[in-house]
Amino acid sequence: MKKNLLFSTLFIILFSFIQAQSITFISERTNKPLPKVSVFGKDGSILAFSDIDGKIDKQSITPAQEKFQLVYNNFPIALLTYAELNQDVIKINDQVKEIETVVIKNTKPAKYIMIKGNFNAYVTLNNRLNSYTDGIITYIFDNKTKKLKSTNIEQYRVFKLADAKDEKKKVSSWDTSSSLELPKLKHVGNPEDYKRSWNVIKELKGDQKDQIEVTGAAMQEKEFSLFGYRFYDIRTILNMSFEKGSGKELKNFLEYNEVMFVKLKHKSEPEYNQIISYNNFYPAEMSFTNENDIEKVKFKSTESNYKTEFWKEADFPNMQTIFSSFFKDDLKEQESTSKK
Repeated sequence: MKKNLLFSTLFIILFSFIQAQSITFISERTNKPLPKVSVFGKDGSILAFSDIDGKIDKQSITPAQEKFQLVYNNFPIALLTYAELNQDVIKINDQVKEIETVVIKNTKPAKYIMIKGNFNAYVTLNNRLNSYTDGIITYIFDNKTKKLKSTNIEQYRVFKLADAKDEKKKVSSWDTSSSLELPKLKHVGNPEDYKRSWNVIKELKGDQKDQIEVTGAAMQEKEFSLFGYRFYDIRTILNMSFEKGSGKELKNFLEYNEVMFVKLKHKSEPEYNQIISYNNFYPAEMSFTNENDIEKVKFKSTESNYKTEFWKEADFPNMQTIFSSFFKDDLKEQESTSKK
């Protein structure tokens, strides 16, 4: 009896300790967890990004940052002091925008499904923004198998920090724009394909949408060496959103977000550098077609390519304005090859 009581007491203490090491963001309206909340420090560093349980590690924030900007759905939602943020639970007013309805066109069944929408992607180096891109993109899926056939970018912008360099042996000062990636959407049409032994899958049923989080990890205990570089602690967090209570099919698809982490250094560097890539896609319209040849441009991280000011549209996920509020003129747009 005493032994069981001791184990129960130790379990409660351990559980309380684990809980105390995290901060949980929840909706003020629904009291449900809020995934994908970014925590910015006063210097513009992205210090944390909440998981599907709404949690971030308390150790990711420090008093030295003083002020913390919370960003949700590409909007600033709160500015908190360290004392205000250093709590076990933070309630957030997440009603910053309505969920955009995906417009369905040409509903007659056809060979392909086209999903057109807006995207943004950015890379941080040691938590500090290094490069950014956004634009308009169309994905083409096979209507029978729901497999992704092609990714077609139509317009885009690219921004880089002015002080980013290409010193091969100094990862800490790299220009990471070559790591900018377009959202992949590989298995969005078949979410079951993410069920692999190396993935952990969680679901969150919300009041407006249902979310699936897929996490994976590699090289957690041993580094990998290649051409004088050391790689370590590779992780991915993928989040897909679908209409509430739906069968999670392409016609129910609402949002895609992926975060990829890797620690990297040249063998001459004393410490690892944390590189994090964020990729986000927001569908706007879906159509059925028998043609899969559409107008597109080639994505290049050294230039922008656009004909319209797409970022001025009210529903566009313009994270560039948030980053510019921190970095001002140091965040420079790459010249467009096809300005209006």
